[in-house]
Amino acid sequence: MRKLWNKYGQVIAYLFWGVVTTLVNIVSFQFLSSGVHWNYQVANVTAWFLSVLVAYLTNKVWVFNSHYTTWKAFWIEISQFFFYRGLTLLIDMAFMFVGVTLLKLNTPIQELMVKIVDNVVVVVANYIFSRWLIFKDNEKIAKR
Repeated sequence: MRKLWNKYGQVIAYLFWGVVTTLVNIVSFQFLSSGVHWNYQVANVTAWFLSVLVAYLTNKVWVFNSHYTTWKAFWIEISQFFFYRGLTLLIDMAFMFVGVTLLKLNTPIQELMVKIVDNVVVVVANYIFSRWLIFKDNEKIAKR
């Protein structure tokens, strides 16, 4: 069991916290879009921001065990995290635009379904960015 955890623990932790982050994103979006009746793109960006805060904290602490020893290292790490999450926000916004505006999937349940499929694509892209670009060189960054 320990051998499996050592091999796949990071992916399992990422998937668990990814589900939590995705729920924050979807619930926030649904509440703001359908409950408060905000424009779907405004609701989407607000939900993105909330979920990125959750994602940064959980990825840093429980997924990639990121440690830094200087404020400079912290700012580099968090800047990279938000930068790459910003790239996936653009994917997210484009996906929502195509689904809701162009394909006219604009009832509350249709918007929710577009958002769920959209999140699958975004989670995969976020893992790639986090694993190989953001948290890969924490020790090198910390020593700068």
